[in-house]
Amino acid sequence: MNLLAWGAIFILAWRIYSKQSIKPKIWKMTVVIFLGLFSFSINLPYMDQQIKLAILPLGLWILYGIYSRKDEGISWDKYRKYAWLGFFANYIFLAVSLILPLMHSGIYSNSELSTYLSDINKGFIIKTHPSAADKILDRNSFHVQIDRIEEEPVYSEQWYQEAFEAGIERSKLEERFPYLLVGTEARWGSGLHTKIFVERDGKGLLISTDQKQVYFRAEKTLLKKGE
Repeated sequence: MNLLAWGAIFILAWRIYSKQSIKPKIWKMTVVIFLGLFSFSINLPYMDQQIKLAILPLGLWILYGIYSRKDEGISWDKYRKYAWLGFFANYIFLAVSLILPLMHSGIYSNSELSTYLSDINKGFIIKTHPSAADKILDRNSFHVQIDRIEEEPVYSEQWYQEAFEAGIERSKLEERFPYLLVGTEARWGSGLHTKIFVERDGKGLLISTDQKQVYFRAEKTLLKKGE
């Protein structure tokens, strides 16, 4: 999508360029567009991410300060439209930021395990807490159940209270997710980077992405005793 945004910016720049009687230098035109992108922006939450809304055209003001003093303003007339294009490019990227999550959720369902875990053939378990027993991934159980593993709510506050407010010494605590599933990939094209924590009983998977956490639970354990 970002390539599409840059493509749109290139087309708009080329249209401006082709209509000008006095052509600017292309490398200067490119620098002006990039500097025009520089702005004072505010961050707004949108679908588990932050989007930037450009408010003040700081780059454009800097460019005006530079070019308005050259050649009695002729240079500014030459580059002004590119500076504005750079600033409005922020809104092109904003539009992409608004559309992309909708397209992504339409293609990659957030409630399906296969979005985060497409192939387990190279996956294996590593222990992340000393209280973890010697277990390995049961691939057969995984393959049998994978279509039936469903998303459930993340009870992060409850889990935290159970772990740290039960009056048990920290050294004697049993970590709820003492295993990490590694060597797997999210679905191709999703762009997701995940960490998959496995619950002590082997039935729960807590998946962390860059934006959020999701929890899936199987009917039967996905672990078995190590050989």
